[in-house]
Amino acid sequence: MNELILAIKDLCEERGIDEDVIFEALEAALVAAYKKHYYKGKGDTPNVLVTIDRETGAINVYARKLVVESVEDAREEISLEDARKISAGYELDDIVNIEVTPKDFGRMSALTAKQVVTQRIREAERGIIYSDHAGRSLGMVSGTVILVDADRVYVDVEKYDRTEAILPKREQPENETYKAGDKMRFYVSDVKSDAKTTQLILSRTHPGLVKKLFEAEVPEIAEGIVEIKGVAREGGSRTKIAVYSTDPDVDAQGACIGPRGMRVQAINDELKTEKIDIIKWSEDPAEFITAALSPSKVVSCTINEEDKSAKVIVPEYQLSLAIGKSGQNVRLAAKLTGWKIDISAGE
Repeated sequence: MNELILAIKDLCEERGIDEDVIFEALEAALVAAYKKHYYKGKGDTPNVLVTIDRETGAINVYARKLVVESVEDAREEISLEDARKISAGYELDDIVNIEVTPKDFGRMSALTAKQVVTQRIREAERGIIYSDHAGRSLGMVSGTVILVDADRVYVDVEKYDRTEAILPKREQPENETYKAGDKMRFYVSDVKSDAKTTQLILSRTHPGLVKKLFEAEVPEIAEGIVEIKGVAREGGSRTKIAVYSTDPDVDAQGACIGPRGMRVQAINDELKTEKIDIIKWSEDPAEFITAALSPSKVVSCTINEEDKSAKVIVPEYQLSLAIGKSGQNVRLAAKLTGWKIDISAGE
C-alpha cells in the first residue's frame, strides 16, 4: 500500500477523523494544482476529475467531457462518434472520463498532499471538537494548568491536546489560586471556532461543573435511579443541589453522600472549600422550600401560587442561619426552587 495512504489512514485512526474528509480534500486540491501547473495562462481550464485509489494510492487525472452531436468546445465536449470509440454504450449528454494523467504528476501530488493533509486534519479536529459541544449541554473535561496570568489561566485539556483552552478571570472562584502543573476538572462553558483555531472557554464556577461531578461520582445517577432536579451555585462558596430517587428503596441524599461520605468528599476535594447542601427534591413546593433552606429549621411555609411566592417562618434564633451570610442561603434556596421566599422569625 502506498506510503501516503498508510500515513493518512494512521492519522485518521489516531485522531478519530473520517478518511473521506482527507481524501476528498486532497482530490480537490490536486485538481486545482493540475489546472494551475498545466494550464497556467491558457485561458479557460477543462473540467477535470482527480481520483485517489483508497487501497493502492494510485492517482489518476481525467478530463471530463460531455457527449454531444456536434463539438463546439473540444475542452468540454466530445462527439458521440468519438465517445463510442471508447465505449459503445455512451449516449448523448453522458459524461466521458478521459485519462490525462501527466507522467510527472506524482511529484506534484506529494507536495500538494503534505500541505492539504496537515491543513484538513487541523480543520477536521476543530470540527470534531466543536460538534462534541455545539447544540447540546456542554461537558466536563480534565486538564492541567500550563500558564497563569492576570486575566486568564491556560489549560492543557487531555482530550483535545491541539486546542487552546482558557479559564477566564470571570470563571474563577475568588478563593481559588492556580499554578502550573495543577490538575483539575473544568466545565466547558463555551466553544469558539473560526478558520484558524478552536478555543474552549472553561469554568470553575458554573453550576454544570457540580452536576457533572455528581454524575461522575454517583453510580445511581448514571443508572437513572437518582435524578438531579436542580443546582444553584455561587462558585467557590456554596452550592445547593436537589436530588430525587425514582426507587423508593434508594435514598437519593444518601447515595450522593456515599459510604462514610466518600462520594461528596471527593467532590468537596475537587471544589476546595466550597460547601455543598444536598437537598431532597419534592413536588410539594412547601416541602421543597423547607428542605432548600437547610441547614435552618422551618416552623411553617405558606405558599402563594399566584405570584409563586412563599412566606417562611423560622425560629428566631435561626433567622440569621436561614438568611445566611449576605443573604446567601435564602438566595440560593430561591434560585433552586424557583420561588420568591420571604423569611421572618416566629415561635
